[in-house]
Amino acid sequence: MYICGFMRREDIFDVYLSLATVITDALAVFGGFMLATWLRFDSGWFFVPFGIPPGMYGIYAAGAGIATLPALFIFASLGLYIRPQLGSFGDKIPRLVRGTGLAILLSTVLAFLAKNFFFQFSSGVLLLSFPAATLCVLVERYLLFRIELNMAARMTPDNRILIIGTGPVAAHLQRAISREVRLRSTIAGFLQSGAEPPEPTIPPDRILGRAEDLPALIARGEKINVIILTDPRMEHDRTVEIVALCEQNLISFKLVPDIFRILTSSVDVQTIDDIPLLGVGKWPLDFVWNRAAKRAEDIVCGSIGMVLAVPLITVAAILIKRSSPGPVMYRQQRCGKNGRVFTLYKLRTMRTDAEISTGPVWAAKNDPRRTNIGAFLRRHNLDELPQFWNVLKGEMSLVGPRPERPEFVEQFKEEIARYMSRHMSKPGLTGWAQVNGLRGNTSLTERIKYDLYYLENWSLAFDFKIMIRTLFAHENAY
Repeated sequence: MYICGFMRREDIFDVYLSLATVITDALAVFGGFMLATWLRFDSGWFFVPFGIPPGMYGIYAAGAGIATLPALFIFASLGLYIRPQLGSFGDKIPRLVRGTGLAILLSTVLAFLAKNFFFQFSSGVLLLSFPAATLCVLVERYLLFRIELNMAARMTPDNRILIIGTGPVAAHLQRAISREVRLRSTIAGFLQSGAEPPEPTIPPDRILGRAEDLPALIARGEKINVIILTDPRMEHDRTVEIVALCEQNLISFKLVPDIFRILTSSVDVQTIDDIPLLGVGKWPLDFVWNRAAKRAEDIVCGSIGMVLAVPLITVAAILIKRSSPGPVMYRQQRCGKNGRVFTLYKLRTMRTDAEISTGPVWAAKNDPRRTNIGAFLRRHNLDELPQFWNVLKGEMSLVGPRPERPEFVEQFKEEIARYMSRHMSKPGLTGWAQVNGLRGNTSLTERIKYDLYYLENWSLAFDFKIMIRTLFAHENAY
């Protein structure tokens, strides 16, 4: 359905939602500044040596209004007004905190530059404005996030997506689209593109034919808004024909690259005479300054984590000692950066004879080797707390691919393509694969995809996003 001759109903919804977000963000940032003003002068929590300035709230309201404007531009530059905003609310928190911090920093600089021309700003208000404004923005954005979800769930899906391919990627895409209501999309069906049998999770009645049947499917009036090709092995000429067909019928075309064949990171272009050569670009952590920033993150956050973990480790140690005979700590050899072996520390969660008869094996769901307290520790990721020491020693990072045992590394590097690429950086206490449920006895192929995606797209904001999601990630924690 089109409105005003050129905009669909969902486009109008996105425009109104973006506008509402700009307005509520402005109110939240302004409210954060005013909350900081109240905390500094009127809350009674801080000493006010020179008394409350006359007309204080009016003066600071004017300053807060001016400071709100750059905050909105910074939020826009971080893509926080693009709709639909997909993913969980936790995914947005690092960008929201970073945007608010940059806005407060810019406001502080402007305040000190202008104070001699207008009025004396309180440095206490400026310091309090960061936590106050961040709190207001996070609360406001969470409420808006819930409202957006509820509104999108009540809307009739306008986009009909046809998926070309019936393999694992197509099945995964089907699940992802069905979960993300803000896409306001439904699967029109599938077209088989290869000789491999379809995934069992794809209903047979949703398979509308083969890729060669696409022109006939469109000709008979089947409503399709988007076509997604999930099989990158399709012949080049066939792919070009599909792209041309989509253009002729005003259908959006998208391609899912195979991470083992087409890397999602930057491409390096080099020209020799007039011959262009394409290669894989450097990964973010190949740059010295990024590695330095990540190490600083590990030292600061790891130190805080270690201090907070000590009381929990102490209590856990007492419970472990009382529940079963044996040491409290479990030491295990793991492979780190460049395949170097190091000693990883964990709280013991299994019997001391757990691998005497079997040798190295992965933990399984409801593993009988676990102690009672060990099952609880594993479920809540508490057995990993001693690894903050590995982080501070520089053997691990807070975030990265999980380290594997040398016995398994020797096996997997022969069986799984690009497996050793995950050892190009330090292993992590948590990781992108882990927060997506890929740990324990789960698909190694899928796990490697997530590990490589993390390494190709690393940023401090991505690390903070993973750390926040780790607090709520319990899937396959056994």
